[in-house]
Amino acid sequence: MTGHLSFPRQHARTQRFTLGAPRAFSVSPDGARVVFLRSRHGTDRANLLWVLDVAQGREYPAADPAALLGGAGEELSAEERARRERSREGAAGVVGYATDGAVELAAFALSGRLFVAELRAGTTRELSPAAGHGPVVDPRPSPDGRHVAYAAGGALYVVGSDGEADRALAEPEGRDVTYGLAEFVAAEEMDRSRGFWWSPNSDALLVARVDESPVRRWWIADPANPDREPTEVAYPAAGTPNAVVTLALIGLDGTRTEVTWDHGRFPYLARVHWSADGPPLLLVQARDQRTQRYLAVDTATGETRTVHADEDDAWLDLFPGVPAWTPDGQLVRIADEAGARVLMVGDQRLTSDSLHVRAVLAIGERDVLFSAAPGEGAGLPRVPGEIGVYRAWFRAGGDGPGGGPRPNVPGGCEPIALSPDPAVTSAVRGGDVLVLPSLGLAEPGVRVAVVRVDDERAPADWERLTEIASHAERPVLTAAPHLLFAGERDIPCAVLLPTGYATGDGPLPVLMDPYGGPHGQRVLAAHNAYLTSQWFADQGFAVIVADGRGTPGRSPGWEKAIRHEVAAVTLQDQVDALHGLADRFPLDLGRVAIRGWSYGGLLAGLAGLRRPDVFHATIVGAPVTDQRLYDTHYTERYLGHPDEQPAVYARNSLVTDEGLVQAAEPARPMMIIHGLADDNVVVAHTLRLSSALLAAGRPHEVVPLSGVTHMTPQEQVAENLLLLQVDFLRRSLGLPGGEADAADGAA
Repeated sequence: MTGHLSFPRQHARTQRFTLGAPRAFSVSPDGARVVFLRSRHGTDRANLLWVLDVAQGREYPAADPAALLGGAGEELSAEERARRERSREGAAGVVGYATDGAVELAAFALSGRLFVAELRAGTTRELSPAAGHGPVVDPRPSPDGRHVAYAAGGALYVVGSDGEADRALAEPEGRDVTYGLAEFVAAEEMDRSRGFWWSPNSDALLVARVDESPVRRWWIADPANPDREPTEVAYPAAGTPNAVVTLALIGLDGTRTEVTWDHGRFPYLARVHWSADGPPLLLVQARDQRTQRYLAVDTATGETRTVHADEDDAWLDLFPGVPAWTPDGQLVRIADEAGARVLMVGDQRLTSDSLHVRAVLAIGERDVLFSAAPGEGAGLPRVPGEIGVYRAWFRAGGDGPGGGPRPNVPGGCEPIALSPDPAVTSAVRGGDVLVLPSLGLAEPGVRVAVVRVDDERAPADWERLTEIASHAERPVLTAAPHLLFAGERDIPCAVLLPTGYATGDGPLPVLMDPYGGPHGQRVLAAHNAYLTSQWFADQGFAVIVADGRGTPGRSPGWEKAIRHEVAAVTLQDQVDALHGLADRFPLDLGRVAIRGWSYGGLLAGLAGLRRPDVFHATIVGAPVTDQRLYDTHYTERYLGHPDEQPAVYARNSLVTDEGLVQAAEPARPMMIIHGLADDNVVVAHTLRLSSALLAAGRPHEVVPLSGVTHMTPQEQVAENLLLLQVDFLRRSLGLPGGEADAADGAA
């Protein structure tokens, strides 16, 4: 029962309504099984590993953490905690798994222990590595299912799937070296969480060696527990040395071949792909991310050859699912061409500027499944925030333009949708079975359909086999976003008004609720994306979520307009969105606040300090205040190298060594919130901002969160943060009520 809960309590207890929802799908190549993670109910943090028997439409658990651990609580190693922080993983139990090629065997770690599950039988057993290895991280079966490789104690090991012949394949030469793990910037910024890859023949692995000795050390203390030693963190801040990442081909017979490329020019190992369709494929980037190379590896010598080269005056983005090979050996990539983000197979461009390609989801014999948003060439979509699944065909060997079994499809692409309503949809394919998770506007949560692909029919006529149930709780409130475009630049926006608001109720104080920066699209055609914003609206605000330039999903030019001018451009678009909506909604422009976390925290700080003529109160959460203190791969992509661009870094920061940057009068109320255990945006950002505000005589409030990282998964903390923010907004904007009234209104 959830009806008696306040939204803040329910939102925190359900981890933003993600608990109980199915995720992390795998489909067997024969389409017989769908494997996924899901907890038992909407407040249960512990994921089980589930299998859906497609023919019978029956689900059964293959691994239950409670049974496997005998009811004991989980114990996480430092390496596993770091992996979960990088992926923003707040759940427990089985949070990740890997399968063999047939999706018959799955491997996963629990409390640093190694388990394998026989997926057909639905049984799980523990493999016991030799003592002294250390906690197991990221176990992965070989494609033939006969071996499992895993990282432990900085080394990479392999063990038979029967538990025999456990041995080290690569061991660290020093305390700063690891094998088989992703370095910080790869996991945090490149979306590469892996550090080893099996050969398709199951006889060798590509293994990343990471040497962190050049990386400068920071220390993160726990002031609430002064008896504990600070944690040492190798953090590559902008302009400082990165970890040195190399790659070796290591055979199960003990042979080792170093993979060679121009590490000096291309130090970032961004992607690795190894399939039966071609040689190992690497994507390596220059440090400034304006040039990159797709490299094929000669497995006999370790030498590499360039398959394709990219250059861009601003930067080159990385995308899920690429690079990869087609079955006939053509390179699949996503590229920015003529102002559009397009899908390429070899030399064939498969999409037009009517689609903005987001990710490659699956590659077949003659088709590619991908996700995309409406591109600028199609004009403005019905509503902002649609992300659909599409299918495009290519010709074998690159002979001629795209085409295939459905040549009557306009442009060679067709949408695969569950309904005609706007939604955010993805897909996972195995054989002729397709799993389609979809988030829509009309209903909360995710719907997961399992369908059978039929090349002779349009997707709307494909057979619906079953649905995978979600056990997530239903929110106690209903979000009602108005999705539209605002201002001269048609900025995607969502506007939320109090439930039951009537025109005669008069103008409303405004709360801008953005992320507003790279990688963080907030305006989505999905109901649950607006639950927190709707709750703030129900406290008496008109809430605006605006995705200005720099946010993804529209066009390369839209994203790259922030080059060297991140602060000015993103702030101006928030102002323009606000003013562009003022004649369409009941906005009181004399009472405007803004709140945000991470990049949104920076944006809120910019609003309060540089545009006090527009913004009257700010909530600044975990902000990057000094760009020199954030990591290399992210910061240098947008601002260049700090030694070469010191003025760029200064004007895009809230503070420098000299104090506040471009701070205007009058001073506005500001609440700053930061987790003291944050190893991504370290608390030094907030401490420097607070010191500069104090030196400038600007009153402000600081809320330190002891033991909290860049996430706030702790239930009580997450709940009370919402209530605290409402109370601050009411006080700062001169609105009726206070802390007690805010809590009563929440209930």
